[in-house]
Amino acid sequence: MKKHNFSAGPSILDESVIKDAAAAVLNYAGTGLSILEVSHRGKEFTATMEEARRLMKELLDIPEGYEVLFLGGGASLQFAQVAMNLLKTKAAYVDSGTWANKAAKEAKLFGEVVSFSSKADNYVWYPKPWLTGEVPSDIDYLHLTSNNTVYGTELRYDPDVKVRLVGDMSSDIFTREVDIAKYDLIYGGAQKNIAPAGATFVIVRRDALGHVDRPLPTMLDYRTHIDKDSMYNTPPVFPVYVALQTMKWYKELGGVKVLEKMNLEKAAILYDEIDRNPLFRGTVNAEDRSIMNVCFVMSDAYQELEKEFYEFASARGFVSFKGHRSVGGFRASLYNAMPKSSVECFVQTMKDFERKVAK
Repeated sequence: MKKHNFSAGPSILDESVIKDAAAAVLNYAGTGLSILEVSHRGKEFTATMEEARRLMKELLDIPEGYEVLFLGGGASLQFAQVAMNLLKTKAAYVDSGTWANKAAKEAKLFGEVVSFSSKADNYVWYPKPWLTGEVPSDIDYLHLTSNNTVYGTELRYDPDVKVRLVGDMSSDIFTREVDIAKYDLIYGGAQKNIAPAGATFVIVRRDALGHVDRPLPTMLDYRTHIDKDSMYNTPPVFPVYVALQTMKWYKELGGVKVLEKMNLEKAAILYDEIDRNPLFRGTVNAEDRSIMNVCFVMSDAYQELEKEFYEFASARGFVSFKGHRSVGGFRASLYNAMPKSSVECFVQTMKDFERKVAK
């Protein structure tokens, strides 16, 4: 039976990327050694790291003055590292979901934090303080988590503000064109749209660094990793290799514009069915719906059928589509590698379940 992997992360990878990765586990770059055992200082992996950094710059049209890093620690470490490096006195955080809330909590260890939150409404809408003129002018940066995997909201544009931005784009990087020049720093875990868990990407403006008075631990100073081309310590070798294969695949497809078109189409197919089918309903405001993480529940009149639908869909090969434990219901994650055919099969399953219930 074909499996349809709707996991929110670690998430689906393209089949061609998995095959390339499997081949490298057996014989990396003709060395006769596995990618899992080669030296990160060897010429083969040094070339892999450099190509991965270069290709990310190309695909995202990253301007001069920015560096691309591949680090360990995940986005959760970045919550503290960002503030440690950039927060001098005060920052503002858009609290749009679980991970944004955690990021703001870490930032409070290093300075004052102003928060704009939709938590009181269970994060069903995305706060946009720039539309109401509430963004303070005296902050060091405004932090955004552009896509919220738990609640299924997303901001799909770069706001016009008079302050610099920091973006956690863990789960929607490479899904739309980003105006990098508006940001001091963009970061994210790679395990949604780039690679298996273990690598973290950071895109940082060089002249944004070095302005805080606090002493910085060597490993947590971005300048350390810039100076050493992401090789100050042993980097996450295998995830970086897979990230390179994924970005090569993106380039072959036609780049970010093509990926965005594909993702908008996939999301529309599923949201249209959720809105049409009386058994289901979406959980967030329509204008803020994520195209990466489609969250929905059974309609009030059919809540008792949640377990039955889950078993019905699971029997057809759909996996990892339960909603986050803090939300419940269902979550279909439609990352870049998710084929449209899987979304269409899921929609057909929803229709078939509707007919089953109607009998």
